Amino acid sequence: MSANASMEDFEALLNESFELVTPDEGSVVKGTVLAIEAGQAIIDIGYKMEGRVELKEFAKPGHAPEIEVGDEVEVYLERVENARGEAVISREKARREEAWDRLEKAADKEERVNGAIFGRVKGGFTVDLGGAVAFLPGSQVDVRPVRDATALMHIEQPFQILKMDRRRGNIVVSRRAILEESRAEQRAEIVGKLAEGDVVDGVVKNITEYGAFVDLGGVDGLLHVTDMAWRRVNHPSEILSIGETVKVQVVKINKETQRISLGMKQLLEDPWAVVEQRYPLESVHTGRVTNITDYGAFVELEPGVEGLVHVSEMSWTKKNVHPGKIVSTSQEVEVMVLEIDTVKRRVSLGLKQTQGNPWENFETAFPVGTEVEGEVKNITEFGLFVGLEGDIDGMVHLSDIDWNRSGEDAIQDFQKGDIVKAVVTDVDTDKERISLSIKALEGDPFAEATAGVKRGAVVTVEVTSIEDGGIEVEYDGMKSFIRRSDLSRDRSEQRPERFSVGDKIDARVTNIDKSTRRLGLSIKAREIAEEKEAVEQYGSSDSGASLGDILGAALKGKGDDD
Repeated sequence: MSANASMEDFEALLNESFELVTPDEGSVVKGTVLAIEAGQAIIDIGYKMEGRVELKEFAKPGHAPEIEVGDEVEVYLERVENARGEAVISREKARREEAWDRLEKAADKEERVNGAIFGRVKGGFTVDLGGAVAFLPGSQVDVRPVRDATALMHIEQPFQILKMDRRRGNIVVSRRAILEESRAEQRAEIVGKLAEGDVVDGVVKNITEYGAFVDLGGVDGLLHVTDMAWRRVNHPSEILSIGETVKVQVVKINKETQRISLGMKQLLEDPWAVVEQRYPLESVHTGRVTNITDYGAFVELEPGVEGLVHVSEMSWTKKNVHPGKIVSTSQEVEVMVLEIDTVKRRVSLGLKQTQGNPWENFETAFPVGTEVEGEVKNITEFGLFVGLEGDIDGMVHLSDIDWNRSGEDAIQDFQKGDIVKAVVTDVDTDKERISLSIKALEGDPFAEATAGVKRGAVVTVEVTSIEDGGIEVEYDGMKSFIRRSDLSRDRSEQRPERFSVGDKIDARVTNIDKSTRRLGLSIKAREIAEEKEAVEQYGSSDSGASLGDILGAALKGKGDDD
């Protein structure tokens, strides 16, 4: 009976084993922890199968394994049997499959998922999402760049899934999206409590070239550099430091973008309110050069009040010079107020006006007729430019270089750098011109030679040259020319060749032209005048005497007088 019973029991067990369906490889099954030994957990997954799993697969990143004998766990069945007759199972792969199912559902609903940053990789970090490993780009860690993420490691926190690809096993998450969402809610709440004009305290969080970001208790406002002080601020770090608590006024709130503009200078008195009373037109003040540009220099009259000295108002004499060669930054200068525009908050200043007009100063010190001395600065086709006192130039025109030579010839005697003397002949302050004359130093020989000579007078001249058209003569060092038609009253005697160089002859002065410096002479005019005088004294047209008789009597009478 016992043998038959044993066979029946064996047959029943065999049939039972055939009825059991072995689980598929690649599926997740449940098992029970039978023992923990040698850093492994031995797990019974049923179906008369046991397998081993490393304890580390039961540990969360940065934590100790959480597993005890008797715990029921899910594992991933990779193979039903290995060389030792054991099932090949994995808790990590089971968690991954479970996690992917859970994460896909969360991604479809755009829900947040919890995870922990546990490692660094190129371009970002790795995050454990409860069994699935995701990539966290560096740009998605925080709303601002994070230099050191140590404080964020191994801490469970929420993430937003940006991208999933189960086939490739890729998951991309963002921590920044979570922060921005919470910050947006917090920002909206704080912004809703603020109003333009409110005065609040804030902490300087960051300083840039254009301003500073101030934390108003969970929301940042921008304090632009132009709203920090009424005076010019070159860089916000001049008056602010990170971590400093400052009192600011809410200047503007953009409800759509929730951006807040702040101001500090609005809490101070505006210096422009009294600028017209403090700086009357044409008043002179001392200021400090704060900035230099191509078109001029800005001068600070007081903190918050700057004026522009345009390049045209910087120097009387330096017309095409960069302002930086006339003044320097931080230099104290005297300026005159030329114009004030309180609406545009502009003050026009003059630098040269405080130094006096050099042409007016020169005219006072060196009136017309004064002798001056200077260096030849430039030589042009129309004259010489001579440097004078006051850093100004005077011009000697070609016609004012020499009395007797042409200007083109006379200017050849001069070179740049020569020291010359000249006489001031004209000062035009409006046109900023000074006329000089070198030849005036010697006096006018023409004027001296003709000082006692009047038109109609008879003078004795010396023949210096015989020409076809007449003769050249000289009177007291002055050259003149008697034309052929003026050589005699008698046409037959109008022959230049009847004269010789060195002959002294009498001629009548017909013209004195000071502009051309020419003396007009005529022998013919002298003869006609003498004839007229003889007729008047010794005869008349009714006397019957011949012209020869009258002239003879006149000459005889003249001889008797002598």
